[in-house]
Amino acid sequence: MTAPWWQTGTIYQVYPRSFQDSDGDGIGDLNGITRRLDYLAALGIDAIWISPIFPSPMADFGYDVADYCDVDPRFGTLADFDELLAQAHARGLRVVLDFVPNHTSDRHPWFAESRASRANPRRDWYLWRDPAGDGGPPNNWISDFGGPAWEWDEATGQYYYHAFLKEQPDLNWRNPAVQAAMYDVLRFWFDRGVDGFRIDVLWHMVKAAGFPDNPLNPAWQPGMAEMHRVLQLHSTDQPEVHALAAAMRDIADSYGAKGEGVLIGEIYLPVERLMQYYGGERAEVQLPFNFQLIDAPWEAPALARLIADYEAALPPGGWPNWVLGNHDRPRVAAKRGQAQARVAAMLLLTLRGTPTLYYGDELGLSDVAIPPEQVRDPRELREPGLGLGRDPVRTPMPWDASANAGFSTARPWLPLHEDWALRNVAVMAEDPASILTLHRQLLAARREHPALAIGDFALLDSEGDVLAYERRQGAQRLIVALNLGALAHHLDLPGWAGACRLLLSTIPGPTQIEGRALLLRPNEGVILASE
Repeated sequence: MTAPWWQTGTIYQVYPRSFQDSDGDGIGDLNGITRRLDYLAALGIDAIWISPIFPSPMADFGYDVADYCDVDPRFGTLADFDELLAQAHARGLRVVLDFVPNHTSDRHPWFAESRASRANPRRDWYLWRDPAGDGGPPNNWISDFGGPAWEWDEATGQYYYHAFLKEQPDLNWRNPAVQAAMYDVLRFWFDRGVDGFRIDVLWHMVKAAGFPDNPLNPAWQPGMAEMHRVLQLHSTDQPEVHALAAAMRDIADSYGAKGEGVLIGEIYLPVERLMQYYGGERAEVQLPFNFQLIDAPWEAPALARLIADYEAALPPGGWPNWVLGNHDRPRVAAKRGQAQARVAAMLLLTLRGTPTLYYGDELGLSDVAIPPEQVRDPRELREPGLGLGRDPVRTPMPWDASANAGFSTARPWLPLHEDWALRNVAVMAEDPASILTLHRQLLAARREHPALAIGDFALLDSEGDVLAYERRQGAQRLIVALNLGALAHHLDLPGWAGACRLLLSTIPGPTQIEGRALLLRPNEGVILASE
């Protein structure tokens, strides 16, 4: 294959606090990730995306960065990172870091200077505004974590803007000095050998000049997150952000072979606006994250429409990507159940485009109920009871049936899932019918069959709960048929598929293929390969 690695490969997200603890403090770290690289290589993924590891007060667990060019002592040292990178590359694994450009920690030296006085040279590195006429916040913008997005600073008599926590002041990306400093951060890590970046809240980075009020959301109702009281028309997705993304892409392309350094944009926008982040005359991010599967109705006709509309919306040369979960959203097993989590895995790993797999989803981990006294997530603490907390999806990776599931010799920072003694890597790796084994088989199939990695995609006619499609590369043709329901379904195969053989099923036992007729068992997904 001549396609870039990020097109043919699978990306695996590691939440470092919860992957593997190596020093007995109950928190995962870089050396812990290094220790588990053999597991990742054997799983069959191609790259690891590591959530933030930079020095941070941890008000938002690393997304409040106090130094972009170092490693937080909780996670290790720069030398530990260099060793992780070297060991990953030795195993053929790429490493993608989380870049958090929209905001810093309020403990960052830049903000300390900015806050020192209105005359400080770095005052304009952040977003400072005078009070409104009534002395209140400058406008009606609401923090994504609830409450006003403006924090009063008594010493200098102005408000500063924070799209998230007050401990996370937003940078002023209209300031060329900010741009230069943050581009240097990218170069620092590219110089160390990283293979790309996931860009946090990319669509937030620029705000409308003049800071006008956001329009009220007529659909908001009590029980919804407070951030949805307004439509973020002026506080996100401004036209100027695209030049910044293009400048980042220029930097990425200047390292190694053009297009090999990947940029992945976190962008929660409707599809038509998401597509703009691929770029036009200037290339932007290669992979604007496509989160549609996370909240999509789990119904075959709805998924078929979603996939077709997304494929049709892609710009020329735009490469698709798919996500089922991440560190902010409910786990797929929690939303779909264990039986359909297997079908969802086959969907994720056989659609056209780059899949991103969230750590633990290969084990069928579900959301973990967190007792109130153990809640750590500021999102939940600020708006309790709305189901917005992210702790349930950030719990420790279970490695074996030993104490603390082999994650740590100390009490983990978040509780384990209740069935960790059985739902862990050591147990499931030995079970030929486990969801872990299924993931290994699916990832192996992607490597062995180019049609699944970079082939063309076409939906097939199907009825009821069945979603079916063809993947083709040259003479190689495969059919993926997914039963999204709990009843058996019959699928008529196309004429060319009469001699197809079963390549893989999501469940053990015989799959019935009689001529051009396929009988899908309840909750079964299959891949058929042409002879």
